[in-house]
Amino acid sequence: MTTPEGLRDLDAVNSLADPVRRRAYEVVAAGAGPIGRDDVAEALGAGRTLAAFHLDKLVAAGLLEVSYARRSGRTGPGAGRPAKLYRAVAAERAVSVPPRAYRTAAELLAEALELAGAEETLYEVARRHGSGGPPSADVTETLTARGYAPVPEPERIVLGNCPFHRLAEQFPPLICGMNLAMITGLLEGAGHDGEWTARMDAAPGRCCVTICKT
Repeated sequence: MTTPEGLRDLDAVNSLADPVRRRAYEVVAAGAGPIGRDDVAEALGAGRTLAAFHLDKLVAAGLLEVSYARRSGRTGPGAGRPAKLYRAVAAERAVSVPPRAYRTAAELLAEALELAGAEETLYEVARRHGSGGPPSADVTETLTARGYAPVPEPERIVLGNCPFHRLAEQFPPLICGMNLAMITGLLEGAGHDGEWTARMDAAPGRCCVTICKT
């Protein structure tokens, strides 16, 4: 049977079935910070009203959250009012039918590795796993394919999403170290290690690793 939490997750994921709404979510999730309706509408090539409709549906589904702030550089009617901004919710949604407990298994394995002091073995395996991917001409494509939501900045790439968020909250040194090792291997395997270096750079609301120019 599906649990109540599983049903909520199913409803949330089902809200992304509409292709326009799914694209609106992708635009917000890929942003470096909260994003406004006008920016989403422009990215979608749609009207502001349609963009607002889909954004608010995503809020109702628990996939986005809302904040308000005045936007600098805005002119015209209503420019002084706080703008409604959207950002992706950090909480993850997982759907499995029938229910599976892979997350529980991952938590048990992480705890066992810590107790056994086997961190270095994990990092070695993670680096080897990361390096197994195909070469790529674009580092952002490589990182996007692994779910990191890269945001290019001058001289570095910030990773907007941590694929291991829940585990990283519970076992920060272990999982963040694993993540750093895997991204290092990923850059090596894709042929970017001479140009980019993965470094630990923890900050709220994003991955603990950033990619810096070598």
